[in-house]
Amino acid sequence: MQLSEAKEKYIQTWGTFATNWGINRTMAQVHALLLASGKALSTDEVMEQLEISRGNANMNLRALMDWGIVRKEFVKGDRKEYFVAEKDVWFLFKQITKERRKREIEPVISFLEELKNIEDKDSEGAKEFIKLMDDFSSVTGKINNIMDLAIKSDDHWLVGKITNLLK
Repeated sequence: MQLSEAKEKYIQTWGTFATNWGINRTMAQVHALLLASGKALSTDEVMEQLEISRGNANMNLRALMDWGIVRKEFVKGDRKEYFVAEKDVWFLFKQITKERRKREIEPVISFLEELKNIEDKDSEGAKEFIKLMDDFSSVTGKINNIMDLAIKSDDHWLVGKITNLLK
């Protein structure tokens, strides 16, 4: 397989995988393109290589910057904006974990706490419902704690912990 074929397959497959994780396919493809590129790319280059519209390219580049995994890079003498992806895979893992926690886990924790504030707490049905919400809160809290450990850890520490868990 040629390098260009491998990169194209990586970009397309990464976009397909991302939809399984709840991530926009094009956003994942833009990120994969920037990761696989040896240089910063302009919006025009992203549009051309992925065959997407300017609006789609701009929207996904901004979203990737919001996630903290892509940044602008300025080229002296050129007025275009260029973009480069963070290539430290461990940093990417931690940053994506941080964003997913903020967008997915923290709202669930708040939602579950809100649901436990019911007026008739003494009825049998209310007690069962509150117990169910407590159980969900417990699991969600543990997931949140694991994500927090991953975000705050260095790669060697977490790999060691995971290895110990798997033994």
